Amino acid sequence: MQFARLNGIVIHHQVIGAAPDRPTIVFANSLGTDYRIWRDVIVRLAGDFGIIAYDKRGHGLSECAEGPITTNDHVNDLAALLDHFNARKVIVCGLSVGGMIAQGLAAIRPDLVRALILCDTGHKIGTPEMWDARISAITEQGIAGISDVILERWFTKAYRSPDNAEFTGYRMMLERSPLEGYLGTCAAIRDSDFTQSSAALQLPVICVVGTEDGSTPPALVGELARLIPGAMYQEIPGAAHLPCIEKPVELTEIIRAFIERLPAA
Repeated sequence: MQFARLNGIVIHHQVIGAAPDRPTIVFANSLGTDYRIWRDVIVRLAGDFGIIAYDKRGHGLSECAEGPITTNDHVNDLAALLDHFNARKVIVCGLSVGGMIAQGLAAIRPDLVRALILCDTGHKIGTPEMWDARISAITEQGIAGISDVILERWFTKAYRSPDNAEFTGYRMMLERSPLEGYLGTCAAIRDSDFTQSSAALQLPVICVVGTEDGSTPPALVGELARLIPGAMYQEIPGAAHLPCIEKPVELTEIIRAFIERLPAA
């Protein structure tokens, strides 16, 4: 395990090196998860690419500062992590709120970002009323009280089998998420709108979505792809909100093909 104190909090992360001439991919995870969701993708890319994965503040083993959490906090944390390693022109692969963080980073620190892989995300996700209702429900019942509803959006029906040990494991990851970090990031997503800044992005982007995603459905991800100039769009059949878990082989192939088409750094 690797830790660094950045912006006044400790950020848990993992760095896997590669040859100096190989690109670095940074993985940013979704709400209620930690960087372990990328494992089956990372093991297929390690060695061919540098890898940086991390737990955003209030998630996994990363600290959560007192007070509200904003998307700017998450963006600045990632920028600080990349500055910590003097990483430049990385490829950021972000899922859900991780994709929003990726969009925000590319907007304010273009020196850090070469390209974006935006998985199951949007320029704006949900409505204030929806997020307020979730915050209220979790405050009253805890994450476990509404986890069934969340998991129905995360995974396909076939994956949500009681006999699937992996599904049980990811349920525990969600239900054991630090409450302060989860609720704070719900509010951060509620208050975030990257419509204008993402429409102004000038870098290679691909938007990827599971066809059965119930959190950020293909219509929303397609809207994001049309918003960003020149962005590509690709669906992954048989996956819901977390294709890195349900369809890691297919997502890895998309990542490799996208990077191979990038202009020389």
